[in-house]
Amino acid sequence: GDGAANQGQVYEAFNMAELWKLPVVYIIENNQYAMGTSVARSSAETEFFKRGASFNIPGVQVDGMDVEAVMDAGAEAISYCRSGKGPIILEMKTYRYRGHSMSDPAKYRTKEELAEVREKRDPIENFGRKLLDGGVLTEQDMKAIDSEIKQRVIAAADFATHSPEPGLGELYTDVYA
Repeated sequence: GDGAANQGQVYEAFNMAELWKLPVVYIIENNQYAMGTSVARSSAETEFFKRGASFNIPGVQVDGMDVEAVMDAGAEAISYCRSGKGPIILEMKTYRYRGHSMSDPAKYRTKEELAEVREKRDPIENFGRKLLDGGVLTEQDMKAIDSEIKQRVIAAADFATHSPEPGLGELYTDVYA
């Protein structure tokens, strides 16, 4: 994220990835507020896609609120890496509707700012409208998808709530460090 991108280990990872030409797509989620501090107050360089320049790592800024832009940028980044050129950085310019955590009341932004983003830039609403306007889906299709998603979430939450705790033998399963 935008806050963690200011930490030193990020640059160590950039350096090694470029030296070894690793096929890594670094995605920096820039939601404008690292925890509760605006990026403008916490970062000397606020365009995070430029952060790899000193390591010769190219970067691209992407509208993270645009489903198709994210898909296209991801496909291009994967193609770049698979071609053997090494790592690439994608900065996803996005927005967080709620505070950073339950204890964050998000008083560092106005209700008007939040309402404007929800109204004009919400990725789910915008993509849904595009599918409707393009005749790809009908309102009935959208309602059926929404209902199915809600049922999946309820089933997943129910499974998590009612499943027994895993045994201690699972503690290091799939941990490779």
